[in-house]
Amino acid sequence: MTRDEWIAAFARELGVEPPSAEQTEELLKLAATAAHSSERPAAPLACWVAGRAGVGAAEFQAAAQRVNDLT
Repeated sequence: MTRDEWIAAFARELGVEPPSAEQTEELLKLAATAAHSSERPAAPLACWVAGRAGVGAAEFQAAAQRVNDLT
């Protein structure tokens, strides 16, 4: 099963739409930022927080950059 197949099946199980190709790329970019700026476990947690915040990619990317600027 590919990454996208797994995510689609997971989304179906939860009753939500899977991320679009653009959303996937933005989430992976956020995960990379978090993982490279902190410890690796920050990556999935940052994506979870972004999802909970309900903001768009530009806003969560800007927030990640502001956090990076603190270090």
